[in-house]
Amino acid sequence: MKKALFIGGTGQISMAIVNRLAADPLWEVWLLNRGSRGDKVPAGVHQIIADINDETDVTEKIKDLYFDSVCEFIGFTVDHVERDYRLFKDKTRQYIFTSSASAYHKPAASYVITEGTTLANPHWQYSRDKIACEEFLMKKYREEGFPVTIVRPSHTYDERHIPLGVHGKNGFWQVIRRMLDGKPVIIQGDGTSLWTLTFNKDFAVGYTGLMGNRHAIGEAFQITGDEVLTWNQIYATIADALGVELKAYHVSSDFLAAVGAPYGYDFEGGLIGDKAVSVVFDNSKLKRAVPDMCTSVRYDQGVRIALDYILSHPEEFQIPDPEFDSWCDNVINVLENAKTTMLSCAVRGDK
Repeated sequence: MKKALFIGGTGQISMAIVNRLAADPLWEVWLLNRGSRGDKVPAGVHQIIADINDETDVTEKIKDLYFDSVCEFIGFTVDHVERDYRLFKDKTRQYIFTSSASAYHKPAASYVITEGTTLANPHWQYSRDKIACEEFLMKKYREEGFPVTIVRPSHTYDERHIPLGVHGKNGFWQVIRRMLDGKPVIIQGDGTSLWTLTFNKDFAVGYTGLMGNRHAIGEAFQITGDEVLTWNQIYATIADALGVELKAYHVSSDFLAAVGAPYGYDFEGGLIGDKAVSVVFDNSKLKRAVPDMCTSVRYDQGVRIALDYILSHPEEFQIPDPEFDSWCDNVINVLENAKTTMLSCAVRGDK
C-alpha cells in the first residue's frame, strides 16, 4: 500500500483529493495540520496534529514514517518550501508542490497556455512568490535529485464557493445578494475575456493521477478543466441558476484596480494579474500522464451544486458585506454621472 501525506488537506482543492484517495484501497492517507477541520476528514484517514512551522515537533512526529507522496497545499513563499525540503528530503519519493496558473506571464504572448509559457507576473506578489517557490524546488531537483512535481491550478471551486471576478472581502455572497435583489453587478472589462473554471472533483482526478507517477518527477503540470467561458457567460450562468435576470455593469479593470485599492480591494493582482486576461489551457501534457483526466462537471452543473449547498447553509455562507455593496453602488453612480456629464457636453457643443 502506498502512503500519502497531505500538508493541509482540508481546503477547497485538497479536500476533494483526500476524499478520492481515501476511497482507494491502494493508498493510505495521512494529514498534517492543526486539526481545526477534523470533522471533515474521511474515516480511515490518519491525522498528525501539528503546526508545520514547528520543525522540531514535526520531525519528531514523522521520524518513523516514510511517504510515497508528500502533497503541499499551504506553501506560499520560499521559506515554506525551504522548510519542507529540510523536513522531507529523506522522507518521500515525491514532493508535490501546489503552485498557481496565475504565475504565467500576464498577458502571455498567446492566450493558449502550456507548461512552457513564461512565468512572470508583475501585478501580483502572490504569483511572484509561487514562481520563486518553483525555482527553488527545481534547483533542488536539478542539483540533488529532490523528487519534485509542480502542479498549477487555475480557478478551482467546490460546492462552497461561487467563482466571480469582482467581489468584496467577505467573498461571493454579496454579489449573489445583489443579483437576487435585482441590482446591477460589476463585471470586469467588457466581460468577453476567456476563462476556465474547474470543479474540485475533476481537479482531483488529474492530481491523484500524478501521485506516484514516475513521469511526473521533475515536471510541471497545469490542472484545469477543458470548458472555456467568457465572464459574461459565467455570470449569466449564475443568474440562470438563481432564476433572475442578470444586470451586468461592465467596468474597466484598470479603473477597478485604481478605485479599489484605497478600500483594500486588490484588483490589480486579482484582475490585471489574473482574471482579466484571456486564458485557454492546453492540457495535453497532463492527459498524456493521466489519460482519465476530463471535465465531468460542467460549470452550469457545478454552479447549481454550489448554490444548492450555499442557499441551504445560510449561517455559514451567506455573509453580508455592506461595505462592498456600497462601494459597488458608488462605482456605478460615478460612472453613470460621468456619462450624463459627457452627454450634456455633447448637447451643448462643448469641445
